[in-house]
Amino acid sequence: MASVWGWMRAAGVAALLGVSTGVAWADERAQDFTLRDMNGAEVALSSFQGKVVVMSFWATWCGPCKEEMPHLFQMHRELGERGLVGLSISTDDARSVSKVKPFVQKMGYTFPVLLDKESTVSSSYNPAKTLPYTVIVGRDGQSVRRTAGYTPGDETELRTFLEAQLAKWRGSYSPRRGPRSPPRPLRPVGS
Repeated sequence: MASVWGWMRAAGVAALLGVSTGVAWADERAQDFTLRDMNGAEVALSSFQGKVVVMSFWATWCGPCKEEMPHLFQMHRELGERGLVGLSISTDDARSVSKVKPFVQKMGYTFPVLLDKESTVSSSYNPAKTLPYTVIVGRDGQSVRRTAGYTPGDETELRTFLEAQLAKWRGSYSPRRGPRSPPRPLRPVGS
């Protein structure tokens, strides 16, 4: 247990300094959730089953988050046809949430941007609340990688990892039909 707390403490310090610390988890079911997007529509993680999802937890006040976002958006655009979805989850609270939509519009981001004002989802995936925090969910609903922090150049390794994830089901996945065998359902947040 001490090593887990040590990693969490290191990840928190690293995120504050903008240093990346990556840790991968295999065979962990992603927790399903529903959040509202910037326009008030409800979006559930489970609606993206059969796709590789990059969930990026960020805030408008987080410098490293703002540095990472253009790279995530580029991957969302370039790899979307192959089954990648970029899911941007703002952790801005009631005091700063009004800055999210203007920031996203100014930058021209078109991936889904969800609002987690109470940090319900963020806390379940990222108890240390480090930012930015990225979770990769495979086509089968497994949480396959989590990364705390961002350092310029991390996007190269991330893209390589994502392309490998997208290739895993090549031949057995069609964007129109989804996977041949249905993935197991996601666990609800808090279970």
